Amino acid sequence: MEKISSLVENAFRIAWDYLEATGELGEAESSARELLDIIESMIRQGERRRILIANATIDIYKRQRRTAEVNHGQPDQAGAA
Repeated sequence: MEKISSLVENAFRIAWDYLEATGELGEAESSARELLDIIESMIRQGERRRILIANATIDIYKRQRRTAEVNHGQPDQAGAA
């Protein structure tokens, strides 16, 4: 079984690389915190499948950003490229 630290690192890297490649990654520091919070929550719930964690993290991150944009009426400045 993959160590927790490796699991976090690998899931984070997959999610980060995908979001960066698609232009959906916001400001680096806040995005990193958001991704890590999501990953940590899933691991605390007992999830250990790296790809599932990464894919769910991407989906949750994108959904949270869309919700923030709708609530603020405009794209988040952190997401501007």
